[in-house]
Amino acid sequence: MLEEMRIRSLGVIDDAVVELSPGFTAVTGETGAGKTMVVTSLGLLLGGRADPALVRIGARAAVVEGTIVLNSSSPAAVRAEEAGAELDDGALLISRTVSAEGRSRAHVGGRSVPVGVLGELADDLVAVHGQTDQQGLLRPARQRQALDRYAGDAVAVPLAKYTGAHRRLRTVAAELDELTIRARERAQEADLLRFGLDEIAATEPLPGEDTELAAEAERLGHAEALASAAVAAHAALAGNPEDPEGVDATTLVAGAHRALESVRGHDRDLAALADRLGEIGILMADVATELAGYADGLDADPRRLAAVEERRAALNHLTRKYGEDITAVLAWAEQSAARLAELDGDDDRIAELTAERDALRAELGELAQQLTDARASSAERFADAVTAELGELAMPHARVSVALHQTELAEDADEADGIEVNGRTVAYGPAGADEVEILLAPHPGAPPRPIAKGASGGELSRVMLAVEVVFAGSDPVPTYLFDEVDAGVGGKAAVEVGRRLARLAKSAQVVVVTHLPQVAAFADRQLLVEKTNDGSVTRSGVTVLEGEDRIRELSRMLAGQEDSETARAHAEELLETARTSR
Repeated sequence: MLEEMRIRSLGVIDDAVVELSPGFTAVTGETGAGKTMVVTSLGLLLGGRADPALVRIGARAAVVEGTIVLNSSSPAAVRAEEAGAELDDGALLISRTVSAEGRSRAHVGGRSVPVGVLGELADDLVAVHGQTDQQGLLRPARQRQALDRYAGDAVAVPLAKYTGAHRRLRTVAAELDELTIRARERAQEADLLRFGLDEIAATEPLPGEDTELAAEAERLGHAEALASAAVAAHAALAGNPEDPEGVDATTLVAGAHRALESVRGHDRDLAALADRLGEIGILMADVATELAGYADGLDADPRRLAAVEERRAALNHLTRKYGEDITAVLAWAEQSAARLAELDGDDDRIAELTAERDALRAELGELAQQLTDARASSAERFADAVTAELGELAMPHARVSVALHQTELAEDADEADGIEVNGRTVAYGPAGADEVEILLAPHPGAPPRPIAKGASGGELSRVMLAVEVVFAGSDPVPTYLFDEVDAGVGGKAAVEVGRRLARLAKSAQVVVVTHLPQVAAFADRQLLVEKTNDGSVTRSGVTVLEGEDRIRELSRMLAGQEDSETARAHAEELLETARTSR
């Protein structure tokens, strides 16, 4: 529970300390002051939106600090320790800083944390209920949530299974729709891939074949010139048999080599030159031999050239469509074969998804029926509990009931819009097939009507409070903050609201922001929030009211006059009534 909350430079508030002790604390004061001090500050501590407008003009930042007493094994303490926080003698220190520029920082147990961590802690620490919650209770979805929350595990367990199956069904249905809608596109893509793969398979290209054929075509196209050049080169090196008198290079080099060989023993440098001439002679003889073989082996068959060009044309047809060369064409074929296998497998995937969708819809139908049964079982107990609470809140003749409805679909409706529950096809959603409506009969003889239509403002406030009190018996949250949920209530009803909140405070810490003296009188502790203005800055301070000060404040709340004897007597009577009726 909250031990204390320190607020510095928050809006019009300056260095104020609010101590929220166990039991029932009432926060009173001028209109809006208590709300700003407690609700807004607590909202920041628990991860609420940081508004730079909250920072007082001239201040650099607004700072909110809170000390929370926790059991070391509580979910909030465990989550805080996961974030790196440390407890100080069982107390968790939380702070939130909002700069004038709008930047926000959060610290838990001395460790800087994302603001989202504060929100996670809030779920296990404080339940905040305000006038906006009353309007929320008018919505059918909120009423269903109220019933589910009251039912506890009886609904929570099948609802968790239902939610998981519903989420999976949406995923399966989306994938199935995409595959079905794109069936034509996929078929066209598959046909194109098959055509390309068939073309490539018919040609049967080999890696690097296009490069080899290009070189062969170049050679065959110039066969005569190549042969003539080879013969001429051979004759220059080895001589022409038809010209015995001709001089060839091999003979000349051999003669030079013989001339040097005869004197090589006289000079080492000349011997080296003789060796080089010998090597040249051997090399020229080898080249001449290869030239002779090249000329003899050169294929000048026009039919071979035609076959090569035809093959090249077939390969060029592939490279124009599927890749810049045959290597790229073969890579495209490999990738396309994999893609085609994937597309061909879509039909099998559609069948699998269809079967899973049908199974999930059947499972949802069974789980929806379990939810309906659990809600129906809890609805009567919930209605009786709220009715009993209304009796404590000066509505002794009011009766609350809970109606469960399901929307049955027409025969021509799209089957995807419904599931089969107990032999009927009904509409469904993320929380089942039930529509929950809380009905109120404010007095005997009045027909039960939806609370949005059958409850006045004061009655709605009491219904809301009764619902929250019913929740409190099973809710693990240790602290409740009620923000003017007694709006629209007065007189005897206000006294009963105060009495009921006091009883609730026996099992939980209760903080109420109120402007009703009948409610404040039942509090174990009353805090007064006052605004002061020095002409330039408006500040708010917090005072713990005791004894005479509390009587004066209650008198002001009753009659607008602190010194009215009649108001003082009424205030004392209220306090005495509160003390004796707890």
